[in-house]
Amino acid sequence: MDEQGLTRNQRRVFDHIRDCMREHGRAPTLREMAEALGFARHSSAQDYVDALVRKGVLERSQHRGLRLVQTSRTPAATMLLPLVGRVAAGSPILATENIEGEFGIDAALFRPRPDYFLRVIGSSMRDAGILDGDLAAIRRTDHADNGRIVVARIDDEVTLKTLELKNGKVRLLPSNPEFQPIDVDPTTTHFAIEGIYVGMIRRT
Repeated sequence: MDEQGLTRNQRRVFDHIRDCMREHGRAPTLREMAEALGFARHSSAQDYVDALVRKGVLERSQHRGLRLVQTSRTPAATMLLPLVGRVAAGSPILATENIEGEFGIDAALFRPRPDYFLRVIGSSMRDAGILDGDLAAIRRTDHADNGRIVVARIDDEVTLKTLELKNGKVRLLPSNPEFQPIDVDPTTTHFAIEGIYVGMIRRT
């Protein structure tokens, strides 16, 4: 048993799920787990996942299947989330090369619960109270309501802006008059919503 009370195989499954989340932005399927870890049956992977949920290191999530809850460095009430820095062009936002580290927060601090933190670069959202260097808490999703602050991907660039949907057109609005809105034509530009903003932490 390790200090979290996990057996050797439970630790292998936990580490595999964590690594897949960091690299691909999602938990592996039971089939993927079984193949990667050499289990003869998918049910074996399910048994290990159930054990990890019972031990409080994983929780079930409606959108992503599973979510990491804690590690040996954090108490049970704390979530440990990846901290994303500058995003490499064209790479998934939770790809390994984008992760600066991990950041622990009180699990009750944000609603809905975030999936990762994004380090804010620049002052385009200043008047929304989001400053350069802040850690923006992001809930991973591919859709958002009009007027919501979102993480959006435009071709190879990722930006944090307010989403405006009008007459079938997409506009991303800054919260600083020094910056211009970004008009997006989805028919000629690759556009995707990566997540919604649910709050921020300012480190002093």
